[in-house]
Amino acid sequence: MSLTTRTLPVLLLAGALSAGNACAQAPAANQATTIDLAAAATRPAANDLAVATAYFEASDASPAAVARQVNRAIAAALDTARAYTTVKTQSGSTQTWPVYGKNGRQIEGWRMRSEIRLESRDIAALSELLGKLQSTLAVSQIGLEPAPETRRKALDDATVDAIRAFEQRAQLVANTLGKPYRIRHLGIGESGYQPMPRIRAAMAAAEAAPAPIEAGESQVGVTVNGTIELTE
Repeated sequence: MSLTTRTLPVLLLAGALSAGNACAQAPAANQATTIDLAAAATRPAANDLAVATAYFEASDASPAAVARQVNRAIAAALDTARAYTTVKTQSGSTQTWPVYGKNGRQIEGWRMRSEIRLESRDIAALSELLGKLQSTLAVSQIGLEPAPETRRKALDDATVDAIRAFEQRAQLVANTLGKPYRIRHLGIGESGYQPMPRIRAAMAAAEAAPAPIEAGESQVGVTVNGTIELTE
C-alpha cells in the first residue's frame, strides 16, 4: 500500500472534526443581544391609621398590692376607651419585676407595668381619647401609617408607574440601537417604603388637651428589573 493510501483516513477524520467544530460554533454567531434594565416608581400613601401605646406603672411593697393598683388603672382606662366606638382598643404586655435594696440582694418592693394598644382611622377621636387617658396613663408612643387598603392602592399605582417606566427605557434603548425588542424576563418588587417615625410622648400630670397629631404621608416604592432581547 502506498503512503498516500495509508494517510487518507487520517485526512478524512481531520476534515470531519473541522466541519463539526464549525457547526458547533455557528449558533454563537447568531445569538440575540440581551440587555438588563431597571426602573422604579414611588407613590404617596396617606397616613390614615394611627396607633398608640399607653401604659400605667406603679410600685408597692407586695406583688398583690401593685397588681391591684395597676389593674384598677388599666380597667378604668378600658372603660373610658369603650365610649369611643371608632377606636380599637386591646390589652398589651404586662410586666412585674422586683425592686432590690441598696445591697442588691434583698427585695424591698415590686414594680409593675401594663400597656393598652389603641388603633383608629378616626385620628381626631383617638387624639381626644389620648387626652383623657393621660390623666392617669402615660402615652409611650404614637405611630402614623397608611391603613392596609390605602397602602395596597398606592402600591398598585406605583407598580403601574414602574412598569411603564421600564417600557419607556426599553423602547429608548431599542430605538437608539435601531432594532425592535421583546421582553424576556420581568421581576417586580416592593422597595423604599418610608413610614413616618413614631412620636414619643411624655406622661401628663392631669387630663391633657387632645394630642396634636399631623397625619402626613408615607412613600411606597416599586422596582422593576428585567431583560429585553433585541430582535432582527
